Order: sequence, then C-alpha cells, then structure tokens
Amino acid sequence: MNPAEEILDIVDEWDRVVGRAPRAEAYARGLRHRCVFVQARDAEGRIFVHRRTPTKLVFPSLYDMFVGGVVGAGESYDEAALREAEEELGVRGLPRPVPLFTFLYEGGGDPAQTWWSSVYEVRCDLPVSPQAEEVAWHGFLSGDELERRLDAWEWVPDGLEAYVRLKAFREAG
Repeated sequence: MNPAEEILDIVDEWDRVVGRAPRAEAYARGLRHRCVFVQARDAEGRIFVHRRTPTKLVFPSLYDMFVGGVVGAGESYDEAALREAEEELGVRGLPRPVPLFTFLYEGGGDPAQTWWSSVYEVRCDLPVSPQAEEVAWHGFLSGDELERRLDAWEWVPDGLEAYVRLKAFREAG
C-alpha cells in the first residue's frame, strides 16, 4: 500500500478518536492524528540515529534520533511502536518497546503539524538492516556524539522536541 493511502485515526485535543482519514488527507488538512517515537539503543547503550530518505512525506532528508511513525487506524500506540521499530530497524523479535510518556506535538504553532506523540525506548541487540525506502544513512551514536551533532545536523522538528522532552523526563527521574 502507498503510505499516503494508509488510514489513520483522527483524534481530538484529548487524544480521543473522532474519525478516520487517509494519511495524505490528514497531512494536507492538518488533521490531528497519532505518532510513536522509539529511541533504540544497542548493547553498548548507543542511540540509533538515521537520516530520512528524500522521498519521505514528512521531513524528507532530515536526521532523526528515533524510529517510529504514524499509528494506523485501530492500532494501539504499543502495537505501532513495535511494528515501526522492527520495520525501520529491519529486525524481527525485538522486545516490546517500553512506553515513557505522551505529549501533544504542536509544530511550532502550525495547526497543520499537530499530532499526539507517544515516546518509547527499546534495546536492540540484533544486527540492524534499515529499510532503504525509509533510511538513507544510519549509525549508533553515544549520547555525547549525538549532543555534539544537535547544532550541526538538521533534525526532524518533532523528533527533536521528543528528544528534549525525553532528556527532561530522565533528569526528573
């Protein structure tokens, strides 16, 4: 199926389902939907980082420190987190990603870029083989390496916001 045709649940400001629409329509009309962000770490604790392909519908060619994507119609956040992590990392048999928190991403005030976002973490000890259609480059970076690249690379804005919130969440302990 063409990703633009994927059916999404449309949700209100309290994350309650109020309808359904194809992904392309949800994006074009700025309909609030659901997304998952999964921070994948390897056995050494390094974070999986990748650059999106230029053909992505949203934020093409930008870097991201999460794997994830939209939650399909009728799918739970937990189901989407595992599905998206396995798809984007190119693995099978990951442990279930651990849910950490949920927030409403508001795209810097742009109503066309508003979605409920659930943040997860997962350990991936398997060799990764990311989807070529989704990932143009990938690597595992230490936390310090990632921090050094925050100002040097262009990051997806929702992933960057999720990363800042995740750091604050961990510091609050």
